[in-house]
Amino acid sequence: MASEKIQKMRDQILNGPIEKTLLVLAGPLIVNNLVQVVYNITDTFWLGKLGREALSAPGTVWPIIGTLMALGMGFATAGFAFVGQYIGAEKYEKANRSAGALYSLMLLFSTATAVISLAVLPYALHFMKVTPNVYPYAKAYAQVVFAGVPLSFAFMAFSALMRASGDTKTPVKISMLTVGMNIVLDPIFIFFLGLGVEGAAIATLLSNGVGAIIGARILTSGKASLHLTRETLKPDFEFYSRIFHVGLPSAVGQSANSFGFVVLTRVIYGYGDVVYAAYTITTRLVNFITSIARGVSMAMGTMIAQNVGAENYDRAKKIAERAMVINFLIASSAIIIVGLFRVPIFRVFLDDPAVIAQSEYVLKYFLISVPFFNGIFVVVTRTFSSAGHTKKSMILSMLRLWGLRIPLSYVFGYVPAIMLSLTVLGHEVSIRIPLAELFGMSSKGVFFGMGMSNFLAALVAFLWFMRGSWMKRIIEEK
Repeated sequence: MASEKIQKMRDQILNGPIEKTLLVLAGPLIVNNLVQVVYNITDTFWLGKLGREALSAPGTVWPIIGTLMALGMGFATAGFAFVGQYIGAEKYEKANRSAGALYSLMLLFSTATAVISLAVLPYALHFMKVTPNVYPYAKAYAQVVFAGVPLSFAFMAFSALMRASGDTKTPVKISMLTVGMNIVLDPIFIFFLGLGVEGAAIATLLSNGVGAIIGARILTSGKASLHLTRETLKPDFEFYSRIFHVGLPSAVGQSANSFGFVVLTRVIYGYGDVVYAAYTITTRLVNFITSIARGVSMAMGTMIAQNVGAENYDRAKKIAERAMVINFLIASSAIIIVGLFRVPIFRVFLDDPAVIAQSEYVLKYFLISVPFFNGIFVVVTRTFSSAGHTKKSMILSMLRLWGLRIPLSYVFGYVPAIMLSLTVLGHEVSIRIPLAELFGMSSKGVFFGMGMSNFLAALVAFLWFMRGSWMKRIIEEK
């Protein structure tokens, strides 16, 4: 029976060795993340053969896609917390009802998201100050991807539900299949059929469609830990309201976060598409190496949700703390590797001296802060959201991007200096503080501001985590 599968995994999550359980849950997720990043790197590799402009197109439009999809991700996060906590509390029938309500809500919501995405696309690209060279490529890519948003939402819901139940293997198997399809289809659509950037987007859409269909079939077959039926898939407005109540802060936070990257893209493009191309390649390389850390964080989220549901708060805190140490060490190793092999790796993707020169600044001023972001900030925000305290994760995310990253990147990238007037012993003293001038009024200042935002946000997140105000479950007591 499905409940027996859930019960077995629940016992390990609540009582088993923390590191071993983290590894069991994280293993498939790490593989999935690595496979996903391999696809992104493959995509970058093929598009790089078309030139700098084509290579920059996916990275340019993903902040727009993410802004709208983040709304769905916020509700998926809420559904994940409810399902995981119901399982932790051994309320399996409610877990199934919650899963069905979440899935049906995501299908309805995604259709509206796709329409809105297509409508705002031209305005968003102009707002981001996308250069004329990149604009046609970015627009062509985005139009195809937006059409497949409902498919992406469906698979997003499927993956969240499987993880909440402790099943991290099934979504990974499907992801490996779809990514494999994507890797094979990319060169066919891009070069053989001559569709260029649009071909890469079509390959993504078709692969996502296969994943969504398989995921839906598994959830409705009765063979998975959770079982969706016509009854559980019926609109449940009472539960919708609960998802909105818990999920809205997360949705708003993630959307604001994604829109912040739209603004940040505008800031980076202020120094041209060479700088943005360097930023795109470098971050994708780091994503490849830090996939292990992200897998650990996702596995930790499952353990947090179920332990909070069972009111094992001390264990939940220990799980998060150990995840912080593991992720910090992994991310630090990632930065060292990228730093050592930066130039030869870049030449594989784009043998452009100007882009390679810019990559040094991305590494020196920004990427050194990644261990604090992955090791502390990501773990804390996922801990808060998995416990159902989405307002806390929303505040942290908005603080990092809107309160720190965007202002600091702009100030150190574009504001030459500021003047301060002070009265000392009755005499007025003027002090000139150089800002962007420290970095030669160049892209260095932008990346320095981005790095500082990660250091400061990690500090705030850690202090809030230690207060322990997140250690309270959100499901009803009865």
